[in-house]
Amino acid sequence: MKILLSLLCLTSFGASGLYAAQTPPAVAAPKKSVFDAADARNPFWPIGWKKPASKGGNGSAAPALSPSAFALTSVTTGHGGSFAILNGKIFQQGQQFGLQMGSQIYKMTVQSVQDGEVVLSYDGGQVVVPLRRR
Repeated sequence: MKILLSLLCLTSFGASGLYAAQTPPAVAAPKKSVFDAADARNPFWPIGWKKPASKGGNGSAAPALSPSAFALTSVTTGHGGSFAILNGKIFQQGQQFGLQMGSQIYKMTVQSVQDGEVVLSYDGGQVVVPLRRR
């Protein structure tokens, strides 16, 4: 029995020495993927659809709106505030609204309501709309 036990111990020590002498193979990390967002398209666009080029050129200059795009029919001034009926809707000083001309929507602000005219501002531009008299 002693012989069997000693033989078992020797083989186990010898076997562990064999495994310790061998080095495990090197594991290489897989190549990481790279995503370049400059050429990416919106995933919600239809396949093959291209974004249309802007028509405004550099887009820094404010487009010119003429007073004929507006119909100012009435102006009231008084202690309670100044109001104007512009394109069939009531506005007061400081109020903002959107004006759609073609496919373009302009964010307009009523700068001032004066006797006989209204001053509107938009994207750095300004337009004075006179009261239309019949």
